[in-house]
Amino acid sequence: MATMAELARTYTDLSESDLAHLQRLVADWGMLSDFCFADLLLFVAVAGGEGSRFVVLGQVRPTTNQTLYREDLVGRVIDEVERPFVARAWSLGEIVEGELTVTSPGERARLQCIPVRRHDRLLAVMARESAPTVGRRLGELERVYVETFDRFARMIVTGEFPYDTEDAPTQDAPRVGDGVVVLDRGGRVEYNSPNVVTALHRMGMYSNTDGMRLDELGITTYAIERAYASRSPVSEEIERPDVIVALRCMPLLEAGKVTGGVVLMRDVSDLRRRDRLLVTMDATIREVHHRVKNNLQTISSLLRLQARREPPGGGRAALEEAERRIRSIALIHEILSRDTGDSVDLNEIVVQLVRVAEEGVFSDVVAARFRVNGDGGILPADVATPLGVVLTELLTNAAEHAFPPGWSQPEGAHVQVSLRNTGDELTITVHDNGVGWPEGFDIASTSSLGLSIARSLVVTQLNGTLTTANDSGAVSELRIPIPGR
Repeated sequence: MATMAELARTYTDLSESDLAHLQRLVADWGMLSDFCFADLLLFVAVAGGEGSRFVVLGQVRPTTNQTLYREDLVGRVIDEVERPFVARAWSLGEIVEGELTVTSPGERARLQCIPVRRHDRLLAVMARESAPTVGRRLGELERVYVETFDRFARMIVTGEFPYDTEDAPTQDAPRVGDGVVVLDRGGRVEYNSPNVVTALHRMGMYSNTDGMRLDELGITTYAIERAYASRSPVSEEIERPDVIVALRCMPLLEAGKVTGGVVLMRDVSDLRRRDRLLVTMDATIREVHHRVKNNLQTISSLLRLQARREPPGGGRAALEEAERRIRSIALIHEILSRDTGDSVDLNEIVVQLVRVAEEGVFSDVVAARFRVNGDGGILPADVATPLGVVLTELLTNAAEHAFPPGWSQPEGAHVQVSLRNTGDELTITVHDNGVGWPEGFDIASTSSLGLSIARSLVVTQLNGTLTTANDSGAVSELRIPIPGR
């Protein structure tokens, strides 16, 4: 489905600033839809149609009532015959009301078509469409909500809503269903919804709130004062020992003057406790990785010191190999100790492992260039740790055996590490241009401890495969499934 901006560019002559005004309206009109218990549709005149054809740029359904529409109307082009009240509101520049058959099979709807202005320029028509209410008297909550919508509608007509300085509400911002407080021009309470009364009770306030300011009730908040002074919405959170309440105050304007305000209030205590628990757990996990990294680096240093005391031969080589394996695991824990979450960027691991191989092996054997290409993506730590050991073994094997003394190649020695992540499977290829694998080599029956460790980790912990081949040098290909896919 095309975006609102794409539809506007295709069908209308709206400028970027005019489109931004409509996008701000759409970002916040879920609140309007809930206040009026109705579907809202945004109609913009098609360029060159002279107000006879309109395209639907936006649609929102209420969470406080049933919707008239199961289908999505965004992108549909209609004419003045289908929506005569929309065309009339566009031509007159005034709010137009009426009833019309808008859905099949012939359901009637009550329409209120509201011109949308910005700096005296007519941009669109917002249609409020709901089932007719016959023979039923509105309750106090419904009456107050509809009256509040009507005040916002008049602001839309005069271009005072949406607010020019407003950011889009966040995902956990209060909504109409969470609780509503209606204020007068002096910031005193005119109406509290039942959910607000419940939230106030949780904060220890049981007195009558009518005609009172929130600060007189013991709620210290600067959101209302700032919203009235700036004529734009202000959000704030109030924290008590057992409850945290999020507020979003929006001033109601008329001819540029504040005539009242609407405060949306939501009890976010459980959300904030969960957020803080996650932050604490995340910090604890990073601290664990940091300590494990430090311990592994200590072990690595001890092995390195011991290797230096050993005479050249098998003992020293074994200690050096063990030190490299431990260092590769410590490297992954170091990355995990810096980042949030329990996953790592494979490319960051590979780059650092390559650096270890270059510094620790090739300086004593032959100068070679490592190249890394592709994108390995993000992997869980329980996959990255054994994978780091496997890569260390493959890189070390290439360093020790691909380029023996006396070997030469016109383009020089190089090792290519290729990464490919399809979302379902990760493929890593290590390809050198050295002497290649010995004839008849089988990794399943190799006597090499390092390659045996690598194959065992691939099969038992990574549930993958490790294969070898010769192609102008030795090729090792590792394939593992991506967990969770």
